[in-house]
Amino acid sequence: MGSHAQKIITPGGETLILVPLAEYEALIDALDIAEARRIQAEIAAGKEELIPAETVYRFLDGENSIRVWREYRGLSATELAARAKISAAYLSELESGKKKGGVETLRKIAAVLNLTLDDLVP
Repeated sequence: MGSHAQKIITPGGETLILVPLAEYEALIDALDIAEARRIQAEIAAGKEELIPAETVYRFLDGENSIRVWREYRGLSATELAARAKISAAYLSELESGKKKGGVETLRKIAAVLNLTLDDLVP
């Protein structure tokens, strides 16, 4: 923090620090840069991935996450069902929202799609 900071103690005993706007904005910029570097490192390490905007918009529009991820990964429904060891008909019911799917089934699908269970469940 710069030399222009002021320390204030409220009547309730809370300590507040006042800084000039330029110093505050510099701190926020530094935090943003640090977060961007952290994300870049996770992408480089394979812990995170970049997803195209079109795919993100499909999630935001409420499309079924299994279908969106499957298509993003370039798999047909038949391929995903076979690799997850479930029937294509059951996968179709999951993708259409007719069935929710049990945790183990969703874990199998997530594993095939290289995702976590949280990526599939809204």
